[in-house]
Amino acid sequence: MRLGVEETLGALNAALGPGGPVWFKETRARHLRVRDFLAPRRALEARFGDDQVPERVVHAIVGLQGPGVAPVLSCAPTPAGLALQLRRSAVFERVLGAVAAYAAPTVPAAPGPRVVLHCPALRGSPCALRLSQLRAVLVADHLARALHAHRVSVRLVPAVRDPHMPTFLQQLRVDWPAASERAATEALRSRALAELTPSRNAEALPPGALGRVYLKELVDERGRTTGYDPKLDSCLGRTRSLAGPESSRAPHSPPASALCVLFAVTEDLLAVLAELQQAVQDWAEDSSLGLAAAPDAGADSCMVVHVVSCEEEFQQQKLDLLWWKLDDQAPLRQKHLVCGPVKVAGAPGTLTAPEYYELRHAQVCKASALKRGRDLAQDSAWMEIFRVLSVATIKFEMLSTAPQSQLLLALADSSISTKGTKSGTFVMYNCARLATLFESYKCSMEQGLYPTFPPVSSLDFSLLHDEGEWLLLFNSILPFPDLLSQTAALPCTAPGLHITARTEMVCKFLVQLSMDFSSYYNRVHILGEPRPHLFGQMFARLQLLRAVREVLHTGLAMLGLPPLSHI
Repeated sequence: MRLGVEETLGALNAALGPGGPVWFKETRARHLRVRDFLAPRRALEARFGDDQVPERVVHAIVGLQGPGVAPVLSCAPTPAGLALQLRRSAVFERVLGAVAAYAAPTVPAAPGPRVVLHCPALRGSPCALRLSQLRAVLVADHLARALHAHRVSVRLVPAVRDPHMPTFLQQLRVDWPAASERAATEALRSRALAELTPSRNAEALPPGALGRVYLKELVDERGRTTGYDPKLDSCLGRTRSLAGPESSRAPHSPPASALCVLFAVTEDLLAVLAELQQAVQDWAEDSSLGLAAAPDAGADSCMVVHVVSCEEEFQQQKLDLLWWKLDDQAPLRQKHLVCGPVKVAGAPGTLTAPEYYELRHAQVCKASALKRGRDLAQDSAWMEIFRVLSVATIKFEMLSTAPQSQLLLALADSSISTKGTKSGTFVMYNCARLATLFESYKCSMEQGLYPTFPPVSSLDFSLLHDEGEWLLLFNSILPFPDLLSQTAALPCTAPGLHITARTEMVCKFLVQLSMDFSSYYNRVHILGEPRPHLFGQMFARLQLLRAVREVLHTGLAMLGLPPLSHI
C-alpha cells in the first residue's frame, strides 16, 4: 500500500489520544530542514495542560505503523512543539519504488453519486462567448476530467449544436460532446400546456412563448432556505399557484395577495429541460440493464451540477424551478457552481473568448520570434507547440483562482514569459526541461557513456540527501493522490443551492512543483561525469525526477494539456 499524508496524520493524531486534530504537515523548505510534521506547543498544552507530553505517547509515535503510515525516525519536544522527522531514505525507497501508484488518483472504495455536469454557456456560439462564460466552460471541463479519473459516472450537458463551437473547443482542448439528435420535448410540452396561465392583455407574451407559469410556491418551498435569489418572487400576479398535481386547490384560485414568479415558457426552454431530463433518464435505463456505476438508480441517485457564470445564475435558478414544476422525476439534488466575474485590466469588457485566444496566441508567437530571432509561422510542428502554449496560458490564468472568486486578467505580453513563475508557459517550459534531461541521458547511454538504467530495487536512495530532493518528494509526489481526490470532491450532501469546487488546486500545485524543480535543476547537476562511482547517485536522482515527470504529466492531463518535449 502506498504511503499517504492523510493516513500518517490520522495515525499521529490518534496516538495523542482523544481530541481534535493537532498535527500538521510542514511545507516550507526552512522548516523541512529540521522536521516533517509538527504538533504546535499551544495545541499540546490545551490537550495535556502545562505538563509535558507523556513519554509513553512519544514512544508510541516513534513506533507508529499501519497501512499508509510513513515510517518515523524521531519525535522530540522543541520550543515550537513536538517535532517529528520521517525515515527519509525509507520513504524515498517506498515512494520511488512504486512511482505509478503516486501519479494516479485514489480510487474510492465505493462509487459516488452520478453527476450531470451542465454548462449553459455551451449553448451559444463561440463568437458570443464572454470571458466569464469561458471560465465556466474551462471549470466544467477540468471538473469532468477530475471526476472521470476517480471513476465517477459523469454526463456532460449540453451537447453543443453551434457548428463552430466544436472547432473552438478543440482549439482550447476542451473535451465536450457534440449533438447528434435533439431530445424529445413532447411530454414536457404537454405538461407545460396543462400548467400554463392564459395571458392577459397587459401581459403580452414574448415572441415564441407558449405561455406563462408561476413559480411562487416552489420559491417558498425551496428558495427560502436553500439560496434561491429572493428576487425570484418579486413579480406580482393573481393567477394560479404552483401546487403539484396532487393538490386539491383549484388551478386558478390562488390567494388574492399572492406574489408569483412570472416565467414565460418557450420551446427553447423546453429543449434545455428535455436534454437534462434525458441525461437523468438514460441512467435509470442503464441501471435496469445492470450498467449503472452506482448501486442505486433513478433521479434521486444522481446530482445535477450547473456550472454557470455569475451572469447566468438567475436564469438557471428559474430553469431549476421550472424543471421541478414540469417533471415529477426531476432530481432532488440540483447544485449551482457559480463562477465569479472576469475583469480585464486596461481592456474593454467586450473582449470575447475567441479574441482572447487570438491575443494570447499572437503573444506566444511574438515571444518565440524574439527569442529565436526568426518567425516560425511556417513550421507546422512549432505552430502546434505555440497552440499548446496559448491554451496553457489561458487555462492557468482562468483556473488558478478559486472559481467562486473574481478573476482579474492582465493581458500584457509579460504574462506569457517562461520566466514568469505563475504562468502556464513556465510549467510547460519545465515539462520540456524534464523531457530534454531524459533524452540527454538516453543519447549518452546509446553512446556508451552511461550504463542502462538499473532495476529500481537496486538503487540506493540514501544517496538522496539534498534538501531540494526531499522537498520534491514530500511536497509534490507523496501528497499528489490526496490533491487529486480533493479536486474531485463535491459536497453532494451539503445544504443549500450552491456548492464550491477546488478546481484551482491542480494549477497551483503544478506551478509550485515547477518552481521547486526549477530551483533544484538549476542548482544540481543531474547527469554527472561518466564515472562509475557517481552512477549510484545519478540513477537515484533520475528516478526521483521520473516520479516528478509522471506527476507533472498526470496533472497536465487533468487540464487537457499534452506534455511538451521542447519549447
